[in-house]
Amino acid sequence: MSLLKDEKGQGAAEYILLFGGVIVIAIAALIIYQQYFQNTDLNSEEDVGAVRDSVTARQTI
Repeated sequence: MSLLKDEKGQGAAEYILLFGGVIVIAIAALIIYQQYFQNTDLNSEEDVGAVRDSVTARQTI
């Protein structure tokens, strides 16, 4: 019965599951934003302008 109560490897298994979940989430994010990463003509100035316009529009409501 002492074999069933041995919990030495439990912590390692939990870390493996945690890191596996993080990897799955990272891969899902890469798939979702795949079009953004494939776009070679990224323009951060346009992106920042769009965010500022959106914030300004929300503040005037």
